[in-house]
Amino acid sequence: MKAYLILEDGTVFTGTSIGAEREVISEIVFNTSMTGYLEVLTDPSYAGQAVVMTYPLIGNYGICREDMESKRAWPDAYIVRELSRIPSNFRSEDTIQNFLKEYDIPGISGIDTRALTKLLREKGTMNGMITTKEYTDHSEVLNRIKAYSVEGVVLKTTTKEKYVLPGNGKKVALMDFGAKRNIARSLNERGCEVTVYPADTPAEEVLAAAPDGIMLSNGPGDPKENTAIIKEVKKLYDSNVPIFAICLGHQLMALANGMDTYKLKYGHRGGNHPVKDLETGRVYISSQNHGYAVDAKTISPEIAEPAFINVNDGTNEGLKYTGKNIFTVQYHPEACPGPLDSGYLFDRFLKMMEVND
Repeated sequence: MKAYLILEDGTVFTGTSIGAEREVISEIVFNTSMTGYLEVLTDPSYAGQAVVMTYPLIGNYGICREDMESKRAWPDAYIVRELSRIPSNFRSEDTIQNFLKEYDIPGISGIDTRALTKLLREKGTMNGMITTKEYTDHSEVLNRIKAYSVEGVVLKTTTKEKYVLPGNGKKVALMDFGAKRNIARSLNERGCEVTVYPADTPAEEVLAAAPDGIMLSNGPGDPKENTAIIKEVKKLYDSNVPIFAICLGHQLMALANGMDTYKLKYGHRGGNHPVKDLETGRVYISSQNHGYAVDAKTISPEIAEPAFINVNDGTNEGLKYTGKNIFTVQYHPEACPGPLDSGYLFDRFLKMMEVND
């Protein structure tokens, strides 16, 4: 069946319908990862967005549910150059086509994703519609496309109830703003007892459990939208509990301390982004998925100092808070998919908790 991708600037791509056969309007973003499409599909940070995969062949190793980063798939839609018809992998349990239908995700294949990605890089992230309906008049459709915005996605993706991953080591409170499973798993593998809290949990409840450390997770959407959560994050900052924050958590901590965030032209999404440790000068290849960044011009040295920068564009990728056992990064040390270069940051967090005893 024919399908169309209509962008808010009026550009139309024609391809083949994949997944669910329904119309959807979403924010169109691209990911440059060569593998890990299942982890991308199940990353809650993509809630409210339609993902373009720049790698031309997707689905060739099928679906292995053990690799899912959450209980379900989150993107509004999925856009690929070519979808593999027959997966080849001894771990494969299903095809990506069936997976998209299972989670009611519409998509389009057979379009020039290279041209689409270049367009998004030149003009910036745009909204778009994926539809099987052939519109003769695009004016009304374009108004609807332009009106779309990503809203309320943190509370949509967070856990609805607190739960615990048992461990014999340090007690870590993980604030779930749309967390990938591998964050809790990375802590659990290091012996930590991880208690996962819903995003809107009051700081008083978290601190009353006397955690050894607090983890602020990744998540979707505009960080500034989360005004109530930001107030609770400030209370966590004011405590003396060591804190490690990733991605959205990094942005929320910055906003809680008077810094500003802004939307990047087309974001950083993929498994090949170089970040530089400003203390050592060492460069790490990182997994990233974010459309917003902390404005470096608003970082006050009395509050925090830059710890990492993006080698490609110089944007802030991490902060070390002055006089506090708090550090935050914009990228994903838990990877999945992506390089494992930055896994040592979890070990740094453990040492912070030990020193704080």
